[in-house]
Amino acid sequence: MSRTHPERTADSPKASAKNVVEGVEAAVETTRTPAEVAAAAEVSARRALLDAALDVFTERGYTNASVTEIAARSGIAVGSLFHHYGGKRGLYLALWEEFQEEQEQRTAAGVAAARGQGVTDPVAVFLTGARAYLEGAWVRRRIGGLLQQEDGPPGFDALRRRWDRSWVRRNARLLEVDETRRIGRVRGVVLTTVIAGAARELSDCPDRAEAQEIIEEVCGILAYLSQRPG
Repeated sequence: MSRTHPERTADSPKASAKNVVEGVEAAVETTRTPAEVAAAAEVSARRALLDAALDVFTERGYTNASVTEIAARSGIAVGSLFHHYGGKRGLYLALWEEFQEEQEQRTAAGVAAARGQGVTDPVAVFLTGARAYLEGAWVRRRIGGLLQQEDGPPGFDALRRRWDRSWVRRNARLLEVDETRRIGRVRGVVLTTVIAGAARELSDCPDRAEAQEIIEEVCGILAYLSQRPG
């Protein structure tokens, strides 16, 4: 009398693990409310549009970029693009705001870490923040390079100038200089200008070793310029 054996199709460790993961994902999906599903879809659409916009802006420049091509690359309808960002200008400004927010967070984290380790010297704290900013300029060099170009939406230059003035004030506070005196304001402007110039170079630097060399060199320059006379 022959004995039959069940087919072994899904009892391997790999198959079992896959089944468990798929089961968990399915369970999570079914527990989400319609509002949560819609919110997740909106976040995904926004991300796809921003990524596609960065690609098209980088390749064609802002002026020659078209919302039709951005929408096509993202896989999102043109109508949804206008709903989320209002058009090409809104996409460009959203990329700029995202980059600046990331840079501010990166710098703030570096400063907080230094202070948490007991660093109190204003110059040392400032240099830690500057290094973090420059590291971010290298990591996000693609979008940084785009934003350095002259080809931007109407009104962008004025917006960037306002942000630059705010950046100078933040650096002056880190250095604890007297912003009511012209010499204090000038120090903040000079040091911020050095960082901005280095960030432009890093946005065009394809090599990690060279980028690190630039960062070290610039931090040395900043350390020298940050010292108070006498």
